[in-house]
Amino acid sequence: MGLFTRRTAPTTVATLEVDPALAALTGDYVIDAAHSSIGFTVRHAMVTNVRGGFTEHEGTLHLDGGDPSRSTSVIDVKIASIGTGIADRDTHLRSGDFFDAEAFPVMSFHSTSAETLGGDAYRITGELTIKDVTRPLSIDLEFTGSATDVYGNERVGFEGAAEILRSDWGLTWNAALEAGGVMVSDKVKLTFDISAIKQA
Repeated sequence: MGLFTRRTAPTTVATLEVDPALAALTGDYVIDAAHSSIGFTVRHAMVTNVRGGFTEHEGTLHLDGGDPSRSTSVIDVKIASIGTGIADRDTHLRSGDFFDAEAFPVMSFHSTSAETLGGDAYRITGELTIKDVTRPLSIDLEFTGSATDVYGNERVGFEGAAEILRSDWGLTWNAALEAGGVMVSDKVKLTFDISAIKQA
């Protein structure tokens, strides 16, 4: 179910017909961090993947079911909440070699545009700030549905993914391997599983 469907009138003039169910989702939402996740995957030692995520984040969404291009989002992530399952590695990631969490405690994303890709697929573009570097980022999203939970909260869900080069944000630490290659890949895959609650 897309945010709107395109239909062709008998005169062959394309018109937009808004889905009433999705138009009803228009409003402001707060991301439910307890039921959402922001993760990443990076190649390690050229042979395997390390996965991790951030356990502390907050954000807001404004959804426009009649015109998705008017939808917006803001997400702030606490760098100190990074976790990969290995305490020493997490400490290194928080250090000045990588995120420098003490000096730059928050990573943020602020959307600047949104577009429909057809069906339940969308793309949101904005600015991602890590440390003192801000660069554009586009995230492809799938609208996974809406529901009213047992507490009466109206929820919407999205799954998303993007790829970045960490060096674009000044995250350049690495170590050469004896057999060739490097310890940590430049390419990082980002994943988003978002549950958001509509505000009264």
